[in-house]
Formats: sequence, structure tokens, C-alpha cells
Amino acid sequence: MDLYQVGAITQTHGVRGEVKVFPLTDDVMRFKNMKDLILDTGREQITLEVTSARPQKNLVILKFKGYDSINDVEKYKGAKLYVTKENRVACDEDEYFIADLIGLTVVTDDGSVLGTLTDVITTGANDVYAVKMESGKELLIPAIHDCILQVNDDERKMTVHLLDGLLDEE
Repeated sequence: MDLYQVGAITQTHGVRGEVKVFPLTDDVMRFKNMKDLILDTGREQITLEVTSARPQKNLVILKFKGYDSINDVEKYKGAKLYVTKENRVACDEDEYFIADLIGLTVVTDDGSVLGTLTDVITTGANDVYAVKMESGKELLIPAIHDCILQVNDDERKMTVHLLDGLLDEE
């Protein structure tokens, strides 16, 4: 089962079993749409049903079904929270989870294989995809519509158009 980390419990909140979670998402409101989370204690994985979620500054306050006191949740401080691929919140069109992009084969619009996408670099304006080329060099491709033509998750392939100057040909 593929699991994707969405946050980590930082501390308890109040005495009614709520926890503060540091989210690993750019949109904390996604937690409102998550029904089940998997808590990894380090020894076991427990499926938890989310009954409420609300933002608080840079954190999210979550409440789980059946956990009604501070004593029920205190032991989970520091534990990581995950979702399964099936339970992830859907992305909008032309949005992707970084975990789904890593490892894609990157090809040009003429069919030439460039290499493998190894990293997504977040910048202020747009993301940049790092591609390890077959030559061992790293190519940086801006994640803009002019460059990224298609992402096919089923084929694990990204088709790109290289703008002039992106590929140093020595």
C-alpha cells in the first residue's frame, strides 16, 4: 500500500482529544476533505477517522472519532500522518503531487529521452523540475505551460518542449 505523508502531530490541543498537526501541503483546507488518515506510531499503523479539521495559524487542528480526551492522543505527539493514494485529495487540472512526478521519464516533443525527473524545486514564481540526464548532467526545466506539454502518470512519462537555451549542447 502506497502511503503519502500529509502531516505530523506536534502537540495536543485542549482536553477533548484534539491535536495540532503541522501540514505538509500548501493548502491546509485539504484536511477538511480527508476522511481517513493513517497514524504511524513507529510500531504500528492506525487508521483514524477525521471528524473535524480547522486551520490555526500555520497548523491544522484535527479531531478523530473515538479519541475524546487529552489522554487518548497525548502519546501520539511527533507521530506522522499519512493517506493512501486512493484517499488523497484530488489535484486540479495541471496540478500534480510531487511524489507522483519523481521518477517520471522525461522525453522531448520529438520523442528523444532526456532522463529521469529527480526533484521539484519550489521557487517564488513557478516550480522547476530537475532532470538527471543519461549523460549524468542535471537539466533544470521550468514548470510552465510552454515547457511541460503532457504528464502521463499511467505511462510514467512527461513530455516537454525545450525552450532555446535550456539544453547546453557542448
